Amino acid sequence: MAGAYDLPLPDTSVGAYRADQVFHEPAEPEGASAETRRVLAPEGRITLIGRDWDTIVIDSDDPALPRAVVHARASLIAGPRSARRYRSPLLDTGFDDVTVEVHTGVCTGPAMSPLLTGLVEGACSAGAVTRKQAGGRLTEQRARAGADRLFLALPVFVAAATTAR
Repeated sequence: MAGAYDLPLPDTSVGAYRADQVFHEPAEPEGASAETRRVLAPEGRITLIGRDWDTIVIDSDDPALPRAVVHARASLIAGPRSARRYRSPLLDTGFDDVTVEVHTGVCTGPAMSPLLTGLVEGACSAGAVTRKQAGGRLTEQRARAGADRLFLALPVFVAAATTAR
C-alpha cells in the first residue's frame, strides 16, 4: 500500500489523479502534491475533492450548540480545513490553471440522521458537549426531520489543475 508521499508509479506515467477526501490526512499537503506532480504526465490533470469540516451549517433553535458540535467534530480530523487550502499547495508545487469551486449540498430529510449522530458523538468524545446536550440536540433534529424542517448544508471544495505541456 502506498502513501501520499511515495506513489509506486514511474515519473510522468499517469494522465489523471483524483483524491477524494485524501488531502485531509497528510501533515504536509505540499509533499503529497509534489509527489502527484511527479507521476502526472505532461498535460496531466489533478482533482482534489474534500469537505471543509469547520463550515458545516446546521439549523437549530440554539445556534451556539451546532457551532460547538461542528467545531468539536472538526478538531478530531487531522486537517479539517485543508480543503479550503487546496489552491496553495497546487500552486507551490508547479501546477498550472489551478481552479477551486465550492459546491454546497443542502440536506433536508431524515436520511441525514446518521451524519448528525456522528457529528454529535464526535463532539461528545471531544468533550465539547455533554451527553445531556447531545441527547437534546439529536431529539431536536429528529423532530425537525419528522416535520420536514431539517436543514444541513455541507460545502464540498473541488480543486483542479494541470501540469505543463
